[in-house]
Amino acid sequence: MSGESVRTAAERRSRVQRLKIYIVTGIAGLLILPVILCTAMLVQLGKMNEKLERLTQQLSRLTDTLTNGQQESAQLFEYGQSSSGLNEGKQPVAGQEIVEIQDNSTKDDTAGEAVGITEAARKIYLTFDDGPSCYTEDILNILDRYGVKATFFVLGKENESSKEMIREIQERGHTLGMHSYSHVYSEIYESEESFEADLKKIREYLYDITGEECSLYRFPGGSSNSVSKLDMELFAECLDREGICFFDWNATSGDATSDVLSVDRIVTNVMSGIDNHSTVVVLMHDAADKRTTVEALPIIIERIMELEDTVILPITEETERIQHIRK
Repeated sequence: MSGESVRTAAERRSRVQRLKIYIVTGIAGLLILPVILCTAMLVQLGKMNEKLERLTQQLSRLTDTLTNGQQESAQLFEYGQSSSGLNEGKQPVAGQEIVEIQDNSTKDDTAGEAVGITEAARKIYLTFDDGPSCYTEDILNILDRYGVKATFFVLGKENESSKEMIREIQERGHTLGMHSYSHVYSEIYESEESFEADLKKIREYLYDITGEECSLYRFPGGSSNSVSKLDMELFAECLDREGICFFDWNATSGDATSDVLSVDRIVTNVMSGIDNHSTVVVLMHDAADKRTTVEALPIIIERIMELEDTVILPITEETERIQHIRK
């Protein structure tokens, strides 16, 4: 075979080889393309399912809220038909969603309390610091179950679930308060300027989420904390200039400790702190390591409901101020 023939045969084999490569590549592409398209469709379907699940949960919460409201209205109507129940000193049964009101009172759904019940001899304010947390929704559901409104002093947590819980707190008629943005004592109490910067940050954070200015504050550690090297009155005056009212507490669950307290211990702590005051601000915590606080909450509410001439309310600007450094 001549050299020319050899080259021609080699070129022919090369063309055949390239053709085979093109054919194999094309077939592979045809096989892979549907896989890629299916994968993309599955990803999009997953995202749509997540959105649908969130919408379903929101609809479920809205339905529960409306149902609870209708049940509470019906119970209040039935309770009002038997006005002797109040006059004879009857107490609501633990677990019933009944709010004691005078005959001339009306329900203010936006504030979460009834006009008239503020005449009760003892007023109790349940407050939760450090949230939102993984237990915030559990706490809200328990409060809804008993028709009780509370106060949440929250931190600046930027994840979307925390922001959603802050909106839930507001939408369910509870009071929102500030508990600093960072909760880092050494930074917050370093100077007046650092305190003001943190205050501005948490206030803007809540406004961006709720569309409302927040005017309630609780100092990390309370106004009588021993961490700040500066006089806490300086920071209190800063709040005064901004038109912000701060609240401490005069009863506590004791759950601020790093130890996990038993449910019985938490209940005992709260109830023993209630006895000696007509206005009682109860300190509890809404945090990931405070599961027993959540478990104790229904018992605490039921015990309070058993007390005579006592009502549970959310803090407002009109609430009697409980302040450690301004007694």
